Amino acid sequence: MEWIERLNEAIHYMEEHMCDTIDMNEVGKIAGCSTYHFQRMFAYMADISLSEYIRKRKMSLAATELKNEANKVIDIGLKYGYESPTAFTRAFKSVHGIAPTQARLDGVVLKAFPPIGFKITIKGESEMNYRIEKKDAFRIVGISMPLEKEIEKNFEIVPKMWEKAATDQTIPKLAGWMDQIPMGLLGVSACNEEENWRYYIAVASHKPLESDFEEFMVPAATWAVFAGEGTSQSLQELEKRIVTEWLPTSGYEYGNAPDIEVYLNPDPQNAKYEVWIPVEKKENV
Repeated sequence: MEWIERLNEAIHYMEEHMCDTIDMNEVGKIAGCSTYHFQRMFAYMADISLSEYIRKRKMSLAATELKNEANKVIDIGLKYGYESPTAFTRAFKSVHGIAPTQARLDGVVLKAFPPIGFKITIKGESEMNYRIEKKDAFRIVGISMPLEKEIEKNFEIVPKMWEKAATDQTIPKLAGWMDQIPMGLLGVSACNEEENWRYYIAVASHKPLESDFEEFMVPAATWAVFAGEGTSQSLQELEKRIVTEWLPTSGYEYGNAPDIEVYLNPDPQNAKYEVWIPVEKKENV
């Protein structure tokens, strides 16, 4: 099954379970990647976070039921996972701008959010230079903190972590440990077997571990490596282009390894960097 088809199968699974607990591990399995990578791809491709999409879909379905069925408002809220009327009302108003009880009145305006469907489009806005590298497992040394399951929360957590690391001299200290490729300061999103994700600010190193730092073994993998320069915003734009433009037509799909950002110089306003994406050859390609 093609990669885009698997993404659409994952959407179909979520649609079938909008009134149940959506098993995000199962969503990732259907899509053929980790839950973290699925959320990241979804946000880039749909221009909306996965949690926001699910909330809007639930409130769209709830509005239809309020308009067309006689069920109590509290029962409809429970059906879509809201255990209290207050929580359901808050979620409903955030989408439709009115309380659930008002949705049954004639003439009110409600919002509809149809299910998303993915398809390949060829943009060709500008060239993308990349290389494919196969690399044995390697060790990183640095600091880490847990990532949230809802990926959009990490857009606040990670920058604060970098600010603290720069302020408390962690970054200069790490530079002295760097002794293997990738040669640069690394931002690594990694998980263990239990799908517990952590973000590391680290370097690739063979040196003996000290108490200030922790270690993580990046597994052997094939990587698609993209170079860029500019600000953190330009890096995010490159990552989005990789997922939305390069990956769907590349003959590859996401592999089972961390995402890595390699910072080749320390200037945050004029950085040179590489984005390492783990990839595997698609079946039947």
